[in-house]
Amino acid sequence: MNELELKYGCNPNQKPARIFMADGSELPVTVLNGKPGFINFLDALNSIQLVFELKAACGLPAATSFKHVSPAGAALGLPLDEVERKMYHISPETELTPLACAYARARGADRMSSFGDWIALSDKCDVATAKLIQHEVSDGIIAPDYEPEALAILASKKKGGYNVVKIDPDYRPDPIERKQVYGITFEQGRNELQINADTMLNNIVTDKKELTDAQKRDLVISLITLKYTQSNSVCYVKNGQAIGIGAGQQSRVHCTRLAGQKADNWQLRHMDKVLNLPFRDDVAKPNRDNVIDVYIGDTPEDVIGDDVWAKTFTEQPAPLTAEEKKAYLASMTGVSLGSDAFFPFDDNIERARRSGVSAIVQPGGSIRDDIVIEACNKHGIVMAFCGLRLFHH
Repeated sequence: MNELELKYGCNPNQKPARIFMADGSELPVTVLNGKPGFINFLDALNSIQLVFELKAACGLPAATSFKHVSPAGAALGLPLDEVERKMYHISPETELTPLACAYARARGADRMSSFGDWIALSDKCDVATAKLIQHEVSDGIIAPDYEPEALAILASKKKGGYNVVKIDPDYRPDPIERKQVYGITFEQGRNELQINADTMLNNIVTDKKELTDAQKRDLVISLITLKYTQSNSVCYVKNGQAIGIGAGQQSRVHCTRLAGQKADNWQLRHMDKVLNLPFRDDVAKPNRDNVIDVYIGDTPEDVIGDDVWAKTFTEQPAPLTAEEKKAYLASMTGVSLGSDAFFPFDDNIERARRSGVSAIVQPGGSIRDDIVIEACNKHGIVMAFCGLRLFHH
């Protein structure tokens, strides 16, 4: 099949819409179920590149949760501990494969943003992963293949309308890519630069020089994630998963703040007070995620106030105070951070270190590099200049 007609473009008034191969070759994607739309395919084709690159660089199954052409989360298939299972609404008895762990982590980074996501998997979708996806609100999935039972589970979602796409893992696009804007065709070479620790983390510019293997892995994850995130973008990573992604901000420090707040929320969800909120049994997972987000935010009274708590809880929870949150976050460390372009001011470093960042990778090249390096030295942060800008639009 050379082309596929779509229902409409980005919006219902944008017709006709299709995807096709301009050179007359076969499309590398096959729709196994549902009818994906224009934005679905934008998410699918960006997200699958991300997970293929993550697996190639790190050697583990990878998954991502995409929304509006940027990742809400990305992760490797590392095991989940008891707390993470509780955070991600996965029972202790549920059997998880490495691929299922990767998706649970990718979805769990920012569950609010992942509501209605597009999923990409680096490996054949197995039954364990399909069973996790079965109970999440999602628009569709792309993977190199599907186990028959896994496909049947996914095809049953959305009353049989869930979008399931298979892609040829051996497909290689033309090295020149094009797109049109306002009737004008843009052309550029594809961003084929390989991201790995050997090529990206050699130029350490701070007084502190040593990076652990875990930090190297997490910095590589941050860079590959940023490669497919709408710019400006910043990514916080811990334990093999993105925990905060700030995308599409005009100001870099706003990216750092946005991603840092998401990373802080992920950390706060580990607290016993949050894990043990007394939810009513009839409160669905998406509603729980929304309530947790409000509870750990600045207006917890919106969900635990005297006039509203009974809608969600069996008993009125105590508030999570600003002092409790500050003390908990002050104990956090071991977070890595990547930026898709240089940090022009040291305010980014000051914000990052408040979210437990101990290692940074960024291109370098600012006229204020010395000030940024000095800030890292002050806080004992290791920083590498990768010399690679990763703008994506």
